[in-house]
Amino acid sequence: MDIKILVATHKKYWMPEDEVYLPLHVGAEGKADLGYTKDNTGDNISIKNPNYCELTGLYWAWKNLQADYIGLVHYRRYFTIKEIHNIELKKKQILKSEDWQRLLLNYPVVVPDKRKYYIETNRSHYNHAHPSIGLDKTERIINEKCPEYSCAFTTVMNRSWAHMFNMFVMRQDLFLEYCQWLFGILFELEERLDISEFDAYNSRVFGFVSERLLDVWLEKNRISYYEQNVSFMEPQNWLKKGGLFLKRKFIGQ
Repeated sequence: MDIKILVATHKKYWMPEDEVYLPLHVGAEGKADLGYTKDNTGDNISIKNPNYCELTGLYWAWKNLQADYIGLVHYRRYFTIKEIHNIELKKKQILKSEDWQRLLLNYPVVVPDKRKYYIETNRSHYNHAHPSIGLDKTERIINEKCPEYSCAFTTVMNRSWAHMFNMFVMRQDLFLEYCQWLFGILFELEERLDISEFDAYNSRVFGFVSERLLDVWLEKNRISYYEQNVSFMEPQNWLKKGGLFLKRKFIGQ
């Protein structure tokens, strides 16, 4: 079983040594060489990285990478066996080749554990964090271009949980189908959405929207998946994160 999991990064960083992981420099176009595989080779959208984030790496894999299973993680965020607090010990919890072989024999897709919002829906969470026009236009595109996904979109937007971070590992045939569908929507959104007044953070709109679309695709196609723990590989300021959440929730900032 040939498994390739991209580790999307924009800078030099610690990387796992297991052979399933492929460090990928996303947004490599015009940037200094980091010594990793670059996303600006072959058919690519590397130049769009400021707006598409890690999706420039996903596009590169779609067009240029061959493997039985293809996935994406982040240089600071990995699928792990369990959550622990020590950063060095977290590295030892990252799933290895044998873990992936076992999981993927039984499931065609692996996604992060549900992120639960409790007092918010996926739609309200997006609208409190970003300009709502991005998700509104996405919904219109789905209704026009692939209306068979409209019910799934509504279902997912009304949930209070989601599989986030654009992280997953998929069987190749599903990966190809997903990318064809996803980028078809995002490129249409790019044509319709004026982001000239967005700040640098919200200009990453296509990456933010895509986080909500993975579950839409899984829901519509009734894809079986397995949920796996995800760990962030640096200390987090939970007080600060909680404060930012409350600001978005109650004053829209």
